[in-house]
Amino acid sequence: MFRFLEYLLIAGYIAVLLVISHWIGQLAFSWMPLQATAEAKKVDDLFSFLVSIGAFILLGLVGMMLYSVLFFRASKDDYSEGHPSRGDVRLEILWTATPTLLVLWIAFQSFNIYQQLNILGLGQIVHLHLLSESANAAIVSDVPKPASETINVFAKQWEWSFRYPNNVSSNELHLKVNRSIRLNMHAQDVIHGFYVPEFRLKQDIIPKRDIDIVLTPTRTGKYKLKDSQFSGTYFALMEADVYVESVEAYNQWLTQTASEPTAIKNQAVAEHIQAAKTLFKSGWYTVAPDQPAVANKRKVSNDT
Repeated sequence: MFRFLEYLLIAGYIAVLLVISHWIGQLAFSWMPLQATAEAKKVDDLFSFLVSIGAFILLGLVGMMLYSVLFFRASKDDYSEGHPSRGDVRLEILWTATPTLLVLWIAFQSFNIYQQLNILGLGQIVHLHLLSESANAAIVSDVPKPASETINVFAKQWEWSFRYPNNVSSNELHLKVNRSIRLNMHAQDVIHGFYVPEFRLKQDIIPKRDIDIVLTPTRTGKYKLKDSQFSGTYFALMEADVYVESVEAYNQWLTQTASEPTAIKNQAVAEHIQAAKTLFKSGWYTVAPDQPAVANKRKVSNDT
């Protein structure tokens, strides 16, 4: 009878842990930025699952330690050693097989999401032939068929520029909502990192290698593109505005931009020309950023 009550208590404790862990996992969705692409949901689902698993393990271990301290603590004058628990084959199999299966499942899900992000051009780097195969972007019920458009993304020290299908160039990235778009990314000097938190997308851009990413924006708004790699002195200033908008607004902006050339604002240039704020000079070599170029201008050449 006592053993039955003990098993019942353990089962009840596990049930409570599952409920609390699931709640914490659902709460983890609010820790992330807003989902702005169709692919972001699967990334957040995996993150929520990992948080749930971590919460279950943490609360379970803490609960066992508190239970042991409260009910199995040694008396004040007891200096004897506890009985060692050895040779339990079932326990050894349990705590070996469970983490192994869990890690394999997480690895499979992570690789599956990576494929759905449809990142091309990495096969020669990581030697995974599966990455070079075409993978469809995550399907969302209210997303129309993918649009066959490509925007070229150029990264250099320290500025982003974008070339659109009609050869219009800009320092702003404009995307159509609910339309899949291919970003063909190029690094012109060193390794840069394309990172938009709301897109759940962080991809290194490697010099002399074209890397394509297909994504589907699903939420209109203004976002910020950052360089996730330490690409030099002013890499923290390497930002660009990202706009997700309706097809009508996108076409209107593209038409207006084609006829109104403007100068790119490069904050790295402004920082570089400022006088030093300290008397001590390290003498370290610093790459001078290019002077602001003219953007929003038709370019006929195909230089990268």
